[in-house]
Amino acid sequence: MGENATLPAIASLLFSDTSAELCYATYYLLSEDKIYFKKKAETYEPRSASQVAEIKHQLAVQEQKQKEQQGFWERIGRALAGESVQWEDSDRQRLEQIERYALNPDNPVKLAQDTLAALGRPQTASASFDLLVDLGWWSLHENLFLRRSQIPVQFSPKVVEVAQKVVESSSVDEERSRSAQPQASLQESRLDLTHLKVYTIDDESTQEIDDGLSVETLADGRYRLWVHIADPTRLLSPGDELDLEARRRTTTLYLPTGMIPMFPHQLAAGPMSLVQGQICYALSFGVILDEAGAVSEYTIHPTAIKPTYRLTYEDVDEMLELGVEAEPEIETIYQLAKLRHQWRQSQGSISIHMPEASIKVRDDEIVIQVLEDSHARELVAEMMILAGEVGARYAQTHQIPLPFRSQPQPELPSEEELLQIPPGPPRACAVRRCMPRSEMGITPSRHSGLGLEMYIQVTSPIRRYSDLLAHFQIKAHLRGDELPFSPHKVQEIMQSVTAAAYEATLVERQTNRYWGLEYLRRHSDRTWQAMVLRWLREDEDLALVLIEDLGLELAMRFHRAVVPGEEITIRVSHSDPRQDVIHLREMVTEPSPVAS
Repeated sequence: MGENATLPAIASLLFSDTSAELCYATYYLLSEDKIYFKKKAETYEPRSASQVAEIKHQLAVQEQKQKEQQGFWERIGRALAGESVQWEDSDRQRLEQIERYALNPDNPVKLAQDTLAALGRPQTASASFDLLVDLGWWSLHENLFLRRSQIPVQFSPKVVEVAQKVVESSSVDEERSRSAQPQASLQESRLDLTHLKVYTIDDESTQEIDDGLSVETLADGRYRLWVHIADPTRLLSPGDELDLEARRRTTTLYLPTGMIPMFPHQLAAGPMSLVQGQICYALSFGVILDEAGAVSEYTIHPTAIKPTYRLTYEDVDEMLELGVEAEPEIETIYQLAKLRHQWRQSQGSISIHMPEASIKVRDDEIVIQVLEDSHARELVAEMMILAGEVGARYAQTHQIPLPFRSQPQPELPSEEELLQIPPGPPRACAVRRCMPRSEMGITPSRHSGLGLEMYIQVTSPIRRYSDLLAHFQIKAHLRGDELPFSPHKVQEIMQSVTAAAYEATLVERQTNRYWGLEYLRRHSDRTWQAMVLRWLREDEDLALVLIEDLGLELAMRFHRAVVPGEEITIRVSHSDPRQDVIHLREMVTEPSPVAS
């Protein structure tokens, strides 16, 4: 038609009749029509084919939305009734809006509030959290700190695919190496140290093994320590998919419920790690100490090694205690580590020994272990610090821009003031308060806490991007290649890495505190031995206490005078980990009556 038509004209077209009854029937049909005609005054304008198609599309979309909404409410009902539900993609969009409200209480989300209202629930962020738990969408102990952060939890399919290809190609290379002559199997530029006994020392649960230790007796009777660090850069190129992903993540995140790795697990725990009994590739730091424990000579090489033993800290402590004659190298390394520690002390290093809680959650069971100082942990720590000093020296000598770490000199309490504080945790706590934060820059500077004139972190390239960056730079210089990162680029990367690492550390601390409070909530019927560390706000009677069996430090309000170092018995009166609230009360023992 193309032109506006009157009611009789349309009746004539439909029924070939313009009687009153058929005109009314036409009017009724047109009043129900939302697609083909548009009423204009006393006439009707026919819509074009494209307009009709668009209206039909919009109606179909609206119908689909209504269908999805109806299905959503049906699945909500089933989930709240305890049934297992397969959520649709359209459900996820709605549920994510509820997530947004639960994560950001200060920014109400209308769709979330409407959903809560329809279910007869309070329109609050906490009600959003409860709903998501009731639906099985979140767990009761959902990590909101992690969800609020920018930390990626899963690897993209693309990154996983690239990692798997690297694993497969690495497996082919290892197979070729095993079938070839030992010497021919090593890369030409690598120093063959497969004859050395190599110890890897970690916690039993560690899967990413990135360091090993050896000691070599020289012809003149001196010892050369070898610190072997896993060499993941052999599988990467600066700026490739895996390098950029690691840079974005910055660090492996260690949480009570498990870790979130910097590299995909199959790669980090596979060809990147120093695996017992296999030929592995490393960046090895060979160091000879003088009689006082200072670095006398050092060398750095890409190497091939064959880790001999995978040991735990407990294994090494036992070997040192029993003096196992079959492994004299362990005792030698330990004695050199002690010498090294004494030298750093002479250079002004500051040691702070505080109990540290290791919290693990498996199948909703919380286990807290106190990590005390041990010979094995001290041994490993000293060797890692030694490699860091040597790496920094090499970088300074050859003017290689690296992320150097430093720490300003703290203003410590006087010796007289420290002597007035009981030894142990209270005194260590007083020193810890004075320690300034470490800093990072592309030029070396003194690290007062370690007692070193220069230092870099270089021993965890599988788990820390700044270490990986150092490996890229040092290895390029050893090869005689152009450095992959300019000073400006190193500075730029450091800025992003520092911010991301701070966020990761914050999430780790918050998550550990959450599970610590949850542990205390579950054991609120127990009493605990605690030690007063220091006053937080003495005018408000608020002090910091240490639960010695758990290694947990908590704020506690007192109603009497206490002093640092005082031993007390406490009990939890209230703990709400979700609200980050804990109230402790002191258990006062009534004096026994004196016999007459």
